[in-house]
Amino acid sequence: MGSVCVEIAVRDDPRLLAALASLADQTRRPDRVLIAASPATPAELADAATHRFPTLRVDLERFAGGPVDARASSLALLREDTTVFLDSDEVAPPDWLERIVAPIESGRAAFSGGPTRPLKPAETSLERYMELLERSIYEDVVPNHIAYLPLQNTAWSTTVLRRFGFDPSVTAEDHDLETRVLRAGFSGVYLPDAWVYHDKSSETSYLRWARKRYLYLFQMAMSIFKHRELGARLREHRPPIRHPLRYVEAAMKPFALVHAWFRWSRRSRGAAAAGTSPAPPSSRRQGPP
Repeated sequence: MGSVCVEIAVRDDPRLLAALASLADQTRRPDRVLIAASPATPAELADAATHRFPTLRVDLERFAGGPVDARASSLALLREDTTVFLDSDEVAPPDWLERIVAPIESGRAAFSGGPTRPLKPAETSLERYMELLERSIYEDVVPNHIAYLPLQNTAWSTTVLRRFGFDPSVTAEDHDLETRVLRAGFSGVYLPDAWVYHDKSSETSYLRWARKRYLYLFQMAMSIFKHRELGARLREHRPPIRHPLRYVEAAMKPFALVHAWFRWSRRSRGAAAAGTSPAPPSSRRQGPP
């Protein structure tokens, strides 16, 4: 077995402590937990995270920006053989880490990932919609298109992760990274049994939900334009989510797509004027090492 680091990016989410408690209960504990925190992370939360779990080695580093920026900035601090990403609002069952790192350590894949399950029954319409949406992603999309695997429950060969890195201008970091890695000849694997619980109880505001979903749609569209996948994406047929909020999301998609097209076109023109590529090379190494 190689060494394993679990990274959790967090701003001010007290559910971080439940995520850490679940790591302390793993049948295979990580060699290190790296908390990629924000300058806004409360000192009380940081202190509890680094001192409450004596069986875990917990390092906390603060990075400017949000979770995407923190994950990009933390790459230089990753030194274990395998890096695993867990979100602060997720709780892992005891055999999770052992399951999710197995394909990486065996050499079967460069990255692997599993689904989420609701931590508790949905109490609001928003929670129910997000539950159905995640189920659709993991049951209808990811098994056929591994590049749509959300980063929040994935394991990576640290060598591959650091080689390809994150493109900070395309904040759909999971789709962008996975697409570049796959196109370079590496493989990823979906593990239905490597699931984690996801707490969606913070979804209480329709306006906040709409902003988050629009931002996600815009970010994904940016990655799709970068990798020239628009035609393939438009030809995809996905089973509809049986919930009224799907109509709201469907209405936002054209606006997000146009918004991303203008942003990507402007970026491409700027890069062309500067004589550079609008995006980092998709494969600095052609094929596995």
